[in-house]
Amino acid sequence: MRTIQGVSVSAGIAIGTVRVLAAVDYAVERRVIDDPQAEMDRFRAARDTAVAQLKQLRDNVAAEFGENKAELFDAHRLMLQDPDYAECVEGLIAQDKVNAEFAVKSVAEQFAAMFAAMDSSTMQARAADVKDVSRRVMNVLQGKRDSTAQDGSVQGDAVQNGIVQNGTAQNGESHIIFAEDLAPSDTAQLDRAKVLGLVTAKGSANSHTAILARTMGLPAITGIGDAFDPADDGHVAVIDGTSGAVFVDPDEATLTEYRRRKAEAEEHLSLLRKLKGKPTETKSGQRVHLYANISRPSDAAAVLANDAEGIGLFRSEFLYLEREDWPTEEFQFDAYGQVAQEMGDRPVIIRTFDIGADKQVDYFNLGHEDNPALGYRAIRICLTRPEIFKVQLRALLRASAYGNIAIMLPMITSVQEVRDAKRILEEAKSELRGERIDFNESIQIGVMIETPASVIMADELAAEVDFFSIGTNDLTQYTLACDRQNPSLERFADPHSPAVLRMIQMTIEAAHRHGIWCGICGELGADLSLTDTFLRLGIDELSVSPTSVLPLRNVIRNH
Repeated sequence: MRTIQGVSVSAGIAIGTVRVLAAVDYAVERRVIDDPQAEMDRFRAARDTAVAQLKQLRDNVAAEFGENKAELFDAHRLMLQDPDYAECVEGLIAQDKVNAEFAVKSVAEQFAAMFAAMDSSTMQARAADVKDVSRRVMNVLQGKRDSTAQDGSVQGDAVQNGIVQNGTAQNGESHIIFAEDLAPSDTAQLDRAKVLGLVTAKGSANSHTAILARTMGLPAITGIGDAFDPADDGHVAVIDGTSGAVFVDPDEATLTEYRRRKAEAEEHLSLLRKLKGKPTETKSGQRVHLYANISRPSDAAAVLANDAEGIGLFRSEFLYLEREDWPTEEFQFDAYGQVAQEMGDRPVIIRTFDIGADKQVDYFNLGHEDNPALGYRAIRICLTRPEIFKVQLRALLRASAYGNIAIMLPMITSVQEVRDAKRILEEAKSELRGERIDFNESIQIGVMIETPASVIMADELAAEVDFFSIGTNDLTQYTLACDRQNPSLERFADPHSPAVLRMIQMTIEAAHRHGIWCGICGELGADLSLTDTFLRLGIDELSVSPTSVLPLRNVIRNH
């Protein structure tokens, strides 16, 4: 057995025979031409044909996966129609008297290098897009056709390897596809009946290919690099799209374990089919909003796959924990905006960074504390280092123009803390107005109820914010005076304690008195033994891990 570690881009398990896609050679000969105008006319005609092909592909994707998933190919069409792109191609033809194919390839490489050099991961992913659309134009120039053409003729790496819609896989079997890379247009045309999963040497979790794989429900792993080996063709493999692990020629123990996991996943999928799109509502008509918790932008795929109604907690501190230096405003805007766009109209509640206590970051230069759980953390860092806080707030505000984002403040103990945070937020808003940068002027602000102080002050806090979200992990710790990092206190740290449940009840009642909603985003939200209690207390929202969404919906709907 050979074990390879890649990067997870789409969850799920696939077990099957490997089909290695042979890379198609896109070498283009440079030729000197006598009539630059005729060559420019060739380019324009090929570009128009490529645009028409993308329109057909866009319509096909929209019909199968929805309008929002088809927007990628609208972007591809706009990329081809960009005057700068055409001007560069035609300028090269006119100046160097080269053939159109060579000019298109040269400009594609130039634009791709420019995108790849940018700080934004979203813009870096556009490097693959510009290569994809340019390859389409080159194929037209070279007399190759697209699989969306009326006569059924095809183009592209995946197409030429016979695994697209209307194509035929070897022996009519389904395969796990191994490839150096896959273009978005190739991925969109894969015949899902013949493809079990995808593994690529190159690519990223932010690429359009990755997003399409998630949309299609295909387990996918990228970034295996030099471990990609064409000799794996025909061998049995297991891929774990959650962990990013690939097992080639798996041993019997690995096969048995992953067959068990796959069966569990299929049972979960059956529950999804049964409950997808159904409201989270009791038999008596009590409605509860069911959201999911995430730590990284790539987790949004699991939220959608499990049919959560939104994101109730995006732990933004992981953008800080996984870096060796301060995340810039642009980096954060890119991450928040990506999630907002992927979630569409669904709410995305982003908690401002909760650094400190058990989440230490070297470049914050936090001093040693004997009791960090009661020390310098979360909102306390934000308010005493506003220059750091404002960077995050500006990024959040900018991202709010691209989706339904709300801001949540952690570890609140007083009304003054909320007012101070809102003052810094207003400063950030004022700066963005001055820079003429769009954002949601009415963005909602909420607080996490995690301390006994915030429960006691809940009536006053409710007058300042739009919603409450109860963080039961810390609320249990602070209410029972039990350090949750200390294993010897486990028997005393009972989250079912009447004291904790009464704190939750007091918070919900205060929220409702002031006309705001109240949710739970801690681990207790997924505790099915307490679901009846939370419903009786009138909870408005529960935010849990993505895989807990459907079992919880099932319990609520049968209540």
